Amino acid sequence: MDVHFIGVGKMGLPMALHLQRAGHAVQVSDVGAAQLAQARAHGLRVAADSQHELAVAQVIFSSLPDDDALRTVGSMVAHHAAPGAIYVDTSTVSQATSAQVAQACAGTGVAYLRCTVSGNNKMAEEQRLTVMASGPRPAYDQVLPLLQCLGPSQFYLGEGEQARLMKLVVNLMIAQTSAMLAEALTLGRKGGLEWQDMWAVLTASAVASPILKAKAVQLAQRDFTPTFTVPQMLKDVDLILGEGDQAGVPLAQTALTRQLMVAAMAQGLGEQDYAAIIQVVEQSAGV
Repeated sequence: MDVHFIGVGKMGLPMALHLQRAGHAVQVSDVGAAQLAQARAHGLRVAADSQHELAVAQVIFSSLPDDDALRTVGSMVAHHAAPGAIYVDTSTVSQATSAQVAQACAGTGVAYLRCTVSGNNKMAEEQRLTVMASGPRPAYDQVLPLLQCLGPSQFYLGEGEQARLMKLVVNLMIAQTSAMLAEALTLGRKGGLEWQDMWAVLTASAVASPILKAKAVQLAQRDFTPTFTVPQMLKDVDLILGEGDQAGVPLAQTALTRQLMVAAMAQGLGEQDYAAIIQVVEQSAGV
């Protein structure tokens, strides 16, 4: 298929590469010069005229940072993509903004799929992303072979914004896992347990979830190099809390986790992994 991929950052670049390696004709665009240079270095073709590429692409993918970016790109797709084209957005955004894009695309005959992904950039590179999809079922069936290039699991959840909400449900659990780790590890450390001993036990215990095992690779060495930064997680937590407000669901623990993220920012930990909230709790405990 002819694919135009918009947004080739830490997540978009490996996804675009997997599509190209599967034999699809991929062209990419991005607002960042550094991202385009990386794409070229990896052998991807950079679109000389993104509006033209939108007009001729059978499938358009995007991987974007926030709601504002989706509004901009969604409007471009709705105005320039050909009727019958399929627009696949993989971003983590609000249901409200996504619904606006759906309405714009419906008005111009573009099939709009919300295909959120669970996994970090390393998992994207290793084709281990989980895809959560919603939107027109015929369009999903048509692009399923492309989605299978991204990882082993794809879930179709419905005709509307279900994929957006499911991604936030997953990320709520991820954010809360970091908060649990922060309190548990600080309690153990202040009580005299060795850091690496705690990780060895946790990863072999009843609480050894996939996310805990994944974080253990770095955190057992107290390596807070980011796979997902504090501001990125804070953005997602704000989306989660917003959806909770809209639905009338109290999310008290998530609100407390947000305060730990804010504290991490205030302490200059913003460029570290979101698990840096462990350091926030340690500092508050005098560790």
